[in-house]
Amino acid sequence: MSQTIPETGNPLDPALFRPEAISEETRRFNAEIIRIFTPVPNWWEVGAQTVRDTRARGEGPFPLPPKSARARTITIEGQGGGRIPLRIVAPQNPTGVYLHIHGGGMVLGAADLQDAMLERLNEKAGLACVSVEYRLAPENPYPAPPDDCESAALWLAKNAKSEFGSDALAIGGESAGATLAAVTLLRMRDRHGFTGFRAANLVYGSYDLSMTPSQRRFGNERLVLRTVDMEHFRAAYLHGQSDARHPDISPLYAGLQGLPPALFSVGTRDGLLDDSLFMYARYIVAGNRAELAIYPGGAHGFNFFPISIAEQANARMDAFLAREVNHHPA
Repeated sequence: MSQTIPETGNPLDPALFRPEAISEETRRFNAEIIRIFTPVPNWWEVGAQTVRDTRARGEGPFPLPPKSARARTITIEGQGGGRIPLRIVAPQNPTGVYLHIHGGGMVLGAADLQDAMLERLNEKAGLACVSVEYRLAPENPYPAPPDDCESAALWLAKNAKSEFGSDALAIGGESAGATLAAVTLLRMRDRHGFTGFRAANLVYGSYDLSMTPSQRRFGNERLVLRTVDMEHFRAAYLHGQSDARHPDISPLYAGLQGLPPALFSVGTRDGLLDDSLFMYARYIVAGNRAELAIYPGGAHGFNFFPISIAEQANARMDAFLAREVNHHPA
């Protein structure tokens, strides 16, 4: 039976990081992930678009997730006059709006590949979900992805009330989506004076693209995300940018004052573990409220897998967003 992670107390309890904290269910599932991923070709060898097309057909390591019957897509104007699709999955009478940014290393992923999660947030947190179809590297490297996310946040800040009946906003994402969510919060604060997001749901993000120790030390075990994967995603996104520690690229190095309450979630078998640990610490030191949820044995992307720690993590995210968005003091 998997360990239930407490929501209070010391989030850095050493017991969470010991091998015995990992449930047998999680161990077995991780071994299966390694078995499934080991023969999969590298995206940089077969081409990013080939991998995207394969995933869109449901021919990747995992089956194609179901599409929501609620979903609709609108387009908004982006920086430079381009058009940005926004995938909307919303309940009848939302009490708030969640700006979602998908993962995939800034290279893979799509706004329509996590409809079930967005529907869950409709039901559990009462939130309308707006997922950004941002441009992807290597075809569109930095700053295209954060530019598109900034445009989506600006549109939502101006139009949430008229479009959804509520201007109670939250933001979040997984992996690269968490990175972009943090950058978007900073851009909205610094470029537009907007601090209206009530919550940030930051799930195993990469906050230091110069690579934290856990990124460098993870190695080549194919538990979803290896060191070599992180290196290639980084190179495709930065495309020759010399300063990987610029705050607009690596939000760990930004001034973090005045940001909304955040929940950082990460598993102990994730090469991005240090990123959440370091970002959580800097977030707290900057005077913000934050929670850190650590899941023993959780691999990168674990909350999308059919295992107990995924259920725990998702329930905590749902409760965090519902509490911070729907019960915000006037």
